Amino acid sequence: MLEKLAGIEKHYKELNDELMQIGDDYIRAAAIGKERAEIEPIVQKAEEYREILSSIKEARSILESGTDPDFVELAEMEIAELEPQVEPLENEIKLLLVPKDPRDNKNVIMEVRAGTGGDEAALFAADLYRMYTRYAENQKWKTEIMSQSNIGIGGVKEITFLIKGDGAYSKLKFESGVHRVQRVPSTESQGRIHTSTATVAVLAEVEEVDIKIPATDLRIDVYKSAGAGGQSVQKNSTAIRITHEPSGLVVACQDERSQLQNKLRAMAILRARLYEAEEEKRRSKREADRRSQVGTGERSEKIRTYNYPQSRVTDHRINHSSYNLQGMMEGDIAEFIEELITRDEADRLAAVNE
Repeated sequence: MLEKLAGIEKHYKELNDELMQIGDDYIRAAAIGKERAEIEPIVQKAEEYREILSSIKEARSILESGTDPDFVELAEMEIAELEPQVEPLENEIKLLLVPKDPRDNKNVIMEVRAGTGGDEAALFAADLYRMYTRYAENQKWKTEIMSQSNIGIGGVKEITFLIKGDGAYSKLKFESGVHRVQRVPSTESQGRIHTSTATVAVLAEVEEVDIKIPATDLRIDVYKSAGAGGQSVQKNSTAIRITHEPSGLVVACQDERSQLQNKLRAMAILRARLYEAEEEKRRSKREADRRSQVGTGERSEKIRTYNYPQSRVTDHRINHSSYNLQGMMEGDIAEFIEELITRDEADRLAAVNE
């Protein structure tokens, strides 16, 4: 590990030297500054690690010499203080050395779809949408609906929305999967508890430069937007349906008033889905022998249950429960997100140690 740290420290020095001589090439300066900022935490921890190892080595040499009882006592105290710091610092450095998900700082496109359970599933999907938007508000992030399909009683068949904010993907990526609710529906006359589901997909917003989609791979259909009738119906064909023929993925957008805006949104969703599909292929190949539940993003995985009669929310991946269901549905999900991040870090550290 010390050799690897030495190589990173050398590269950090080279970046500093180049930055001092860059002149007026602001684009190159920005690129160097970004790379420098990414490895600076490792360099700082490496320096701290070397200092601790050096101090321990010096203290041990004093113990071995045994010349002055006062110095020996001080050396013993220093070793007792510094040695417990070594392993946690090593683990921290190993985590910093693990390649980061390049999508972590991206904005997020979230898709929430009603699953089994009819109208109750659609109402639950609307509740999840509200939960995530409230969480985003708490984080000072911005949200924006990209497309939606509602039912008349306040539920949603499906809704796709954008969340803009620093680190949005890093915090929300573990929300992908099947969410299950157990409660008495408002339409239930005999008070029986029903079980319904909704599916959440979390996609990193992808720029055009990140993924190229040849125009020849796309079939674009234009049609009139559906509406409630009367003046709400679009008289012009503004709705867009894009089919990515190699994969069969289909994205439709009709919420915007212009064909161009709907096309831009549909392409943003398509890029995110294709990028996620490629990432999942790479992840599957990389983790063929060792695959953790956290972060797989498998759609079939039941990840969380919201039990209303017991006011309990349970995340099945980390065996963690909270009895603050009402608070969670108002966006207070940080407790689960932090637990999932901690679990993911532990898994990644275990992989490094192996």
